[in-house]
Amino acid sequence: MSNRAATLWVASALAVAIVAIGRGDAETPKGYNTPIPSEIMTPATVETRLGTLAFEDGVPTQATADLCWDNLDHLRGVEAFLNGIPAASLEALRRSHLVDGATRSNHAMLAADLLDSNPLMLTGNTDTVYCSVFLDLERDGPTVVEIPPKCGPGTVNDAFFRFVIDMGAPGPDRGAGGKYLILPPGSDMEAPEGYFVAKSPSYVNWMILRGFLVDGKTDTAVTMFKEGLRVYPYDQREDPPAMSFTNLSRQVVNTIHANTYAFYEELHHVIEKEPIGFLDPELRGLFAAIGIQKGKPFQPDARMKKILTDAVAVGNATARTILFRARTDEARYYDDRQWSTAFVGGDYRWLIDDGAGGRNLDARTMFFYFATVNTPAMAMKMVGAGSQYAGAYADADGEPLHGDKTYKLTIPANVPAKDFWSVVIYDPQTRSELQTGQPFPSKNNKRNKLVANADGSVDLWFGPKAPAGKEANWIQTVPGKGWFAILRLYGPLEPWFDGTWKPGDIELVR
Repeated sequence: MSNRAATLWVASALAVAIVAIGRGDAETPKGYNTPIPSEIMTPATVETRLGTLAFEDGVPTQATADLCWDNLDHLRGVEAFLNGIPAASLEALRRSHLVDGATRSNHAMLAADLLDSNPLMLTGNTDTVYCSVFLDLERDGPTVVEIPPKCGPGTVNDAFFRFVIDMGAPGPDRGAGGKYLILPPGSDMEAPEGYFVAKSPSYVNWMILRGFLVDGKTDTAVTMFKEGLRVYPYDQREDPPAMSFTNLSRQVVNTIHANTYAFYEELHHVIEKEPIGFLDPELRGLFAAIGIQKGKPFQPDARMKKILTDAVAVGNATARTILFRARTDEARYYDDRQWSTAFVGGDYRWLIDDGAGGRNLDARTMFFYFATVNTPAMAMKMVGAGSQYAGAYADADGEPLHGDKTYKLTIPANVPAKDFWSVVIYDPQTRSELQTGQPFPSKNNKRNKLVANADGSVDLWFGPKAPAGKEANWIQTVPGKGWFAILRLYGPLEPWFDGTWKPGDIELVR
């Protein structure tokens, strides 16, 4: 601040203070020697959404204090839920791997037959071969990941779902393959030659890789991973352990965090596992305010547990409101369409004006409540590379999508996707693939033989039964259940980014 600016700021502050004291409503109350501005005083009673708050000369009565403490604990419980979703979500993913025996970093979960609707996984796709691995840098120390050539998009995220490094096509190997070295927090190890090196703020890290279909089949990608992927501690590089692969396809497994009191227990496990510096003091303080602090047991008393049980219910409702009933126009791709972006503000860190406006907390909650994997490649403009996503949670009239009804979505000709495009539908309860009579609730222009219109556009149909003659383009829904859709473009081209091509809305037919 310049001297002139500082002088003006002081003068302005003094003027405000003088006006406040000199206003006509400032009187000299009993017990005072000078006029006291009314706005700094607290009346004996104040009506609020909590009810009547009572004070004795500014001091809360015990009943009011009890009410305010309960309210503060409740507020912090809600905020802990909304802000802790990234950590609890990744923790739920980690636990799901343990259930299936993937207890070491050389144990991979591989969707060898694509991700069908059996596994509960936040908005997973049916279009690429997933390969999922968890790293424990506290146990294993610096860890090597050997990526095979021609690997699709891959990413490592830390235990708060923050970006660590990309791998494969969008990574520094640019699809040529190579060795990556992931360093634990606090490591002072010098980067050895021949490695792409990244340092993580956390011990637990999730690596998710994707392999593309060839002629609509998974064989090439599965072979690529089984023959070319290696994960092992750096100190075992001379004799690395063999990889083990468990098929994730058709598995009945849950990878989603709780929306009940158990959420706080999931969050506590993360805080207990990770180093203190893993989160900033503000966020640690928020969690500590409800009893979640590293090195201490999480044992709320009956009063606090009751409050947190209600707080998580309110937090869950709030997260669902932020996602499905967004109030910001920034969430919409188009003024005249329902399609929404997963990265409000176009920043994978959800920073407003590159941080000048702070972090868009609602945007972060929106993303992690229904999705996983955080990478700049999903948010930035990468013509012909990476991927882009658009979600539709309502029909053309803004009404929720119902499984009892029939809808049509027109995908215009010349879809700007170098690799492929797809539409997958999801269950709003689980935010996972909708479970229907179709194992893959989706259509993919490379995997499925879609019937195109004369102008090259494609009409997709949604409903409990296929309209006559539309079976090839039909995605089944479930009566009594809602659904929502995600459009994916792999290798998006310029018309997507400049808006000269845009999908139709999901229109109610009957």
